[in-house]
Amino acid sequence: MAALRIALFLGLVLHKLLWEFLKKRGRTPAFQCPSTGLSAKRFVKPLKALALAFFLFQTLFLDLFPIAGDPSALRFWGTLVYFLGLGTAILGRVQLGNNWIDLEEYQVLPEQSLTTKGIYRYIRHPIYTGDIVLLVGLELALNSWLVLAVIVPLVIAVKQALAEEVLLCQAFPSYQAYCGRTKRFIPFVA
Repeated sequence: MAALRIALFLGLVLHKLLWEFLKKRGRTPAFQCPSTGLSAKRFVKPLKALALAFFLFQTLFLDLFPIAGDPSALRFWGTLVYFLGLGTAILGRVQLGNNWIDLEEYQVLPEQSLTTKGIYRYIRHPIYTGDIVLLVGLELALNSWLVLAVIVPLVIAVKQALAEEVLLCQAFPSYQAYCGRTKRFIPFVA
């Protein structure tokens, strides 16, 4: 179990380090959602940091709300789901490249372009999909009923994806046609 906890922990750390390494700062938006402001940033950034800290701490030290007395099969499948989600999120982030913006920014920059190749050929939001799948897998691998709490980030991701799509339709005339060719979260399904 210690090796599993370390592998899960390192996956979360890799995820965060990759995001920080690839982040671009100080860019000026061409399109920005008018309803957002500093209050959203002040709320979202600390919330994201707190959630990450909790998941890191839980991964290493906590056994919360166990699902099964013998969780070996659950841990196996949870770990597979976790790494599928991690891989999907990382692939989406790498393929998005300089077109990526923090979720609380609600903006499109002049140098951004529409990414429609790679994993984006099949789904419009692989990072959100990957992150949700990662969280489900993490909680299953940790044998925790907290897997049910993943509904909260799922609702946030869906809300965020819908808001982003409105903004992207304004910024990129071809985005509507792209939406007709791809699914939002699950290839060929939804």
